[in-house]
Amino acid sequence: MTEVKLFSGSNSHALAERIAKNYGKRLGDLTISKFSDGEMSPSFNESVRGCTVFLIQSTMPTADNLLELCLMIDAAKRASAYKVCAVIPYYGYARQDRKDRPRVSIAAKLIANMLTSAGADRIMTCDLHAGQIQGFFDIPLDHLNGSAIFVPYLERLNLENLIFAAPDVGGVARARSYAKHFEVEMVVCDKHRKRANEIASMQVIGDVEGKDVILVDDLVDTAGTLCKAAQIILDKGALSVKAIATHGILSGNAYENIENSVLQELVITDTIPLKITSSKIRVLSVAELFSKAIHAVTGNTSISSLFI
Repeated sequence: MTEVKLFSGSNSHALAERIAKNYGKRLGDLTISKFSDGEMSPSFNESVRGCTVFLIQSTMPTADNLLELCLMIDAAKRASAYKVCAVIPYYGYARQDRKDRPRVSIAAKLIANMLTSAGADRIMTCDLHAGQIQGFFDIPLDHLNGSAIFVPYLERLNLENLIFAAPDVGGVARARSYAKHFEVEMVVCDKHRKRANEIASMQVIGDVEGKDVILVDDLVDTAGTLCKAAQIILDKGALSVKAIATHGILSGNAYENIENSVLQELVITDTIPLKITSSKIRVLSVAELFSKAIHAVTGNTSISSLFI
């Protein structure tokens, strides 16, 4: 077995430290220098020759995070690393996974090509916006599932009238998997958009009266959909509404929207650093999940046990 070394990009350092601690190693010494115009230049301050290198960086906006990761991969390959695995807790641009209208980019595929061209031998990520993005890669990809974090938390809540809800039609499969595990029903919020981040109308398909509803999503951006769905569900007679979402992008007026909403709680993970603390937002860590996956990869064992 080759020596394993873990390094962090500049914007996922806190999570990377937690992953390294759970794995049982310290983070490697890496410097990201910048020219006065903002141009980045990563350099490893220790040898990675012949090592299996894990580079931890979420690629949330701005695009600097993605470019920084690509430069780190390139630097590791040029320093004769044996294998380079890009650990991307949040895979940015995943919402652009198809041509849903003429003359647009399939950005998720472009990013896959960039990471592969940079020299990545393996990708490790969590809760892609669309599962088929795994097929955009011609290298091994480990797609972890946030349910391993959320299910134990929901079990501890011990809600008697539990029911799950998908905030849109695209999230039905995700909500159904939770409903199946807990052996309860689910409902769907059908929405129509005028444009990105702007909802024209929404309605609930299913009965939520007298239920404790858990909205399930993979990410929260402006929180507009989530908050509107929560309001409509409560208006339909639900006892309470909580939400779980793996990636807390929380841009624009997201924090204000959540604070002013009827949501009792929004539970997210630390794949993206939280900018502002909020009484309604609870953060669970994916550090142990990723450290176990890294152990499995380096030990050539199955990661099936990490899925619920």
